Amino acid sequence: MSDRGAGQAPSRVVAVLGPTNTGKTHLAVERMLGHASGMIGLPLRLLAREIYDRIVKRRGASAVALVTGEEKIVPPRAHYFVCTVEAMPLERQVEFLAVDEIQLVADPERGHVFTQRLLHARGRFETMFLGAGTMAPLIRSLIADVEIVSRERLSTLSYAGSKKLTRLPARSAIVAFSTDQVYAIAELIRRQRGGAAVVMGSLSPRTRNAQVELFQSGEVDFLVATDAIGMGLNMEVDHVAFAGLRKFDGRRTRWLHAHEIGQIAGRAGRHLRDGTFGVTGEAVELDQDLVEQVVEHRFDPVEGAEWRNARLDFDSLPDLLRSLVITPGVRGLNLTQPALDETLLRRLIKDEDVARVGRSRGAIMRLWEACQLPDFQKTTLDEHGRLSKEIFQALTGKRGRLTADWFAPRFAELDRDDGQIDQLSARLSGVRTLSYIANRPDWLDQAQGWRDQTKALEERLSDVLHERLTARFVDRRTTALMRALNVTEDAVAEVEADGAVIVEGQAVGRLTGVEFQIDKGSSALEDRALRHAARQAVTPEIARRLGRLAADEDEAFAVTPDGAVLWRGAAAGQVMGGEWFAPRVRLLGELGPVAAR
Repeated sequence: MSDRGAGQAPSRVVAVLGPTNTGKTHLAVERMLGHASGMIGLPLRLLAREIYDRIVKRRGASAVALVTGEEKIVPPRAHYFVCTVEAMPLERQVEFLAVDEIQLVADPERGHVFTQRLLHARGRFETMFLGAGTMAPLIRSLIADVEIVSRERLSTLSYAGSKKLTRLPARSAIVAFSTDQVYAIAELIRRQRGGAAVVMGSLSPRTRNAQVELFQSGEVDFLVATDAIGMGLNMEVDHVAFAGLRKFDGRRTRWLHAHEIGQIAGRAGRHLRDGTFGVTGEAVELDQDLVEQVVEHRFDPVEGAEWRNARLDFDSLPDLLRSLVITPGVRGLNLTQPALDETLLRRLIKDEDVARVGRSRGAIMRLWEACQLPDFQKTTLDEHGRLSKEIFQALTGKRGRLTADWFAPRFAELDRDDGQIDQLSARLSGVRTLSYIANRPDWLDQAQGWRDQTKALEERLSDVLHERLTARFVDRRTTALMRALNVTEDAVAEVEADGAVIVEGQAVGRLTGVEFQIDKGSSALEDRALRHAARQAVTPEIARRLGRLAADEDEAFAVTPDGAVLWRGAAAGQVMGGEWFAPRVRLLGELGPVAAR
């Protein structure tokens, strides 16, 4: 089995530690594929999906499984399992096992799960833990004969100070710590710089990937993200700007720790390309000591890991409660504060309906399962508790499962794609809850059919959410023109046969004769981009036309009664006075070489 005591494991145990962007996850994937079988645990579903897709391209879909709370793709002959850390099927034997972001052992809510993996999850031949260098002393103290491998960043990370949002360089990621702040910043960047992609941990992998592609492809030059960017999201970011330095960690609002700033800032630069970080908006300047810590990747070591007894006693409710508060008795391990599941359990056992049913060992185990339902929708404890209670009552009822009559109306309520971003996001959170329920092995009648339906609904809502995010935060016309403004030599500009001027696929005006009539922009930014893009597209063509005009025969010209000079039927100039046989003529338009004009 993969889940075994550290002292019994024959596995070589390696901790690969170092700053962000040092290729630790890539190394683990390569090591895993060098074995006949393997498993890797990742901290976020979207990261698991990213690694799964990468391995599928190399080994084929039949060889790779994806196991998360909300999604399970397990081919009959899968050799490699890509999982969220909580969902790792440790009953399976694999030759290689890895856990990413192992420093999350210190996380107040999820840390105890990572600690269990650190202490007990092993591959038959090789085990690898990936994380920050701050974990080295703690890992050495907890695991005998562990091999520590340090990874060094190959590029330089430097501090760029404070910049206004409107002055940030292209290829910047702006980091905020609330949905409202992310949206407000993205809106400002749309107005001032043409648009931004949006990345948050709550987005589905499909929406997140589509948003990232906007940034990676260069359609937008800015990314606004929560601190989810700090974990594994490898993108071509040159500068990271913190729009705030305080976050809500699930229990309280606090200042970011130095190592958290370092992990996020480290997303700037890739491989040998240097990166910068700084602050923007209302964020205060970082003090010099903190800057030095981040630049030098020098942080205080992690002193302790959150721990909770994993061998729970289900003989009775009092026994279960006692087993949850057993102390570790090992230096470096700290009994974790009650997580959501334990908090729900303590609340539900006070409910008479639950207490009456929850007396047998089997019923108590079902109650604990129901309490472990994640709160994807971020509801109140009462509301989430009611849902857990309903599930428990169904699991301990006559059928022993949730029925289609219970599931179908909840699904139907979410099966719509109208509404704005917040409504779509809320529906997707609801779909995540239903997906989790459908992916439990024995919770739901006709589970496979509902899994397929919830997956299809998530994909449809994800696509619509991406469209809404893009419509709100990306001005595609302006961003296309801004590419012409910023990257003159690469912009695609042309004048069509009918005189329409097209830049990066966007109509910007019309060329009639030698006069260019520019479209009116919807903003000062668009006007500026239009003028620049038009000049690039039209100037060469006007130069050619002026050359032809100068060499053309007299029959190609005419003068109207109001003094307009026509060249081959198009206005080209205006008689401004002078002698009858030596009139002064003003050439229309303002573009083209001076000598030719």
